[in-house]
Amino acid sequence: MTVTDKKIYIVLISVHGLIRGHDLELGCDADTGGQTKYVVELARALGEHEEVGRVDLLTRRVVDDSVSNDYGQVYEKLSDNVQIVRIDCGEESYIPKEYLWDSLDNFADNTLAYLKQQPDLPAIIHSHYADAGYVGTRLSHLLGIPLVHTGHSLGRSKRRQLLAAGFSRDSLETRYNITTRIEAEETILGIAERVITSTRQEILEQYASYDQYQPDRMRIIPPGTDLQQFHGPEGNEGDSPIGAEIFRFLQNPDKPIILALSRPDPRKNIVQLITAYGESPELQELGNLVIIAGNRDDISEMDNGTQEVLQDILLHIDRYDLYGKIAYPKHHNSSDVADIYRLAALSKGVFINPALTEPFGLTLIEAAASGLPIIATEDGGPTDIIGNCQNGYLIDPLDSDDIGAKLLCMLSDGVKWQEFSANGLLGVRKHYSWEAHTEKMLQVVLSLITDTPPPSPHHSKRRKNLHHDRALFSDLDQNLLGNTKALNPFIDALETNRKCVLFGIATGRRLYSAIQAIKKYRVPMPNVLMTSLGTEIYYNPNLVPDVAWGLHIDYLWNPRVIRRIFKDLPGLKLQPRMEQGRFKISYYIDPQIAPDVQHINKLLHQEGQAANVVLSFGQYLDIIPVRASKGLALRWVADRYDIPLEQILAAGGSGADEDMMRGNSLAVVVANRHNEELSDLVHVDEIFFASRPFAEGILEAIELYDFFGSCELRET
Repeated sequence: MTVTDKKIYIVLISVHGLIRGHDLELGCDADTGGQTKYVVELARALGEHEEVGRVDLLTRRVVDDSVSNDYGQVYEKLSDNVQIVRIDCGEESYIPKEYLWDSLDNFADNTLAYLKQQPDLPAIIHSHYADAGYVGTRLSHLLGIPLVHTGHSLGRSKRRQLLAAGFSRDSLETRYNITTRIEAEETILGIAERVITSTRQEILEQYASYDQYQPDRMRIIPPGTDLQQFHGPEGNEGDSPIGAEIFRFLQNPDKPIILALSRPDPRKNIVQLITAYGESPELQELGNLVIIAGNRDDISEMDNGTQEVLQDILLHIDRYDLYGKIAYPKHHNSSDVADIYRLAALSKGVFINPALTEPFGLTLIEAAASGLPIIATEDGGPTDIIGNCQNGYLIDPLDSDDIGAKLLCMLSDGVKWQEFSANGLLGVRKHYSWEAHTEKMLQVVLSLITDTPPPSPHHSKRRKNLHHDRALFSDLDQNLLGNTKALNPFIDALETNRKCVLFGIATGRRLYSAIQAIKKYRVPMPNVLMTSLGTEIYYNPNLVPDVAWGLHIDYLWNPRVIRRIFKDLPGLKLQPRMEQGRFKISYYIDPQIAPDVQHINKLLHQEGQAANVVLSFGQYLDIIPVRASKGLALRWVADRYDIPLEQILAAGGSGADEDMMRGNSLAVVVANRHNEELSDLVHVDEIFFASRPFAEGILEAIELYDFFGSCELRET
């Protein structure tokens, strides 16, 4: 058919979860979340378009006493030309999505029978998530209908996050059928004529890890925003319950509001925002800071990561004496969020997202839809949003001066504020409303169902270079940052071989400091970042923390007792709080008067404390858990990636690097090493002592071991 024959018939497929047209049970389980809301709203929005004659949303029929009878009804009308159709899929009882794979062929056969009974076949099939994509590929093959796919989330990213959370590979297969899912996604990407994503970063950092990655078939269409809920201020927001809760913190509630709203997660970088505000009297004079960081009752009863973030927030508020200038309410409801945005807009304030990285940035769109200008991290989705809407500034999230300067610029220029506010309202309606989303979606659909022949099938070979068979781990300061000229040839060599060699940095710095140095010296972003002497592990993209590692090294860790033991020792002075970590107690040491490392270990043993004592550069002493070190973290990561130690090159130059270089791994000590701390390694035959310093020494070792030249890419 051509697009001029008649209005088109579209089929959406979303198999799992509980889908109905009213009172969506969002959050009742992991399968009934944003995707279910999205597909229902998409179906309605498509049905309202003049080019669309009919929309069927196909989902699984569920007959189960534990859920509403609604999910057992075959048909449910959403509008005159839009309906939900529930298809039988194996057993009738409710089943989590991970266990549906064996039933999907049944669902596909029943769907095929349903479609053949219709007066016309659909012009397009649009699948959502891997299970629906599997069904969609079968139907596309059988009926010759173009397939459009939206992944919502991807198995390779999920596997990386679950491994970081402590799941074993066996448990991933048992619980999540993760390999089955990934293989299905590979097939979908090879078949789908269009793949819909929310951001450019999603394409580059998630889909690009697949063998069947085809960027020419991908289209960025950001999700729609509910403009009925999020709109400009009406003037009465201050009278709302959440408005009263915020105002009770503030001495002068009439000032503009600098609003931040996020989870209490270290990657959201809230403390850096407070630092920027606290260090600027001018900014404090211009506006109030409002931090909405989740809900809390008793911080001491929350998980350790959340505790640390919230405690850091409170300590920074106290450090800069911001009482009366900052609001940090303990509770808010989801229904309060729109009022909070409008309250900030009414005050002529600004919304800021200072996260280290932000894959999309839905809160930015909600704020813009509320008439609130935005300031956001330069890393990720915000670049697209501000580029489209022209309603704010991008910031370097690691630079408190940049954050403060952009906030001052926003709050001190009323004309610019008004321009950004108006641009945001128009931009969201143009680019991020459901109407805009539908227009872009139909442009994709209509281009596939014209008389123009579809793109030829893509037959790619499996891209072996996605699967690293070796890794290079290096210290940061002692190895990579000492000589900028020497760094460039190393970066060139690394980038040339990056697809087959996993790159990791192991540093004593904390996360923010490490990223700042990496960006400043243009070091390639590592696949793995081991910070705070190996007590923290992060995986890129998106700096996913290895939660399981934190649980693992917490064994026998008692920092209060350790601080007490060291309190009165001569020659030791605690470093500033910003250098301390949950699993790292850091001191300056004067070796002339302080006890030596052996004596310090003896004191710990006498008090029944098991910990690792690390001396670096002759002036820094760190106490970390007995299960933590750079070397132990390296081995943990090697196991996660299934890379043999014999195929890992570890490069170091100080005492903190010693156990990373011992054992079965390849190792190099750069020439600018700290001789005293690494003197014992001279007698270890397997460790190469380079004649050149810094990155030149690493290149010397790479040449000696033929480390890149012998790289063999694995298939999985």
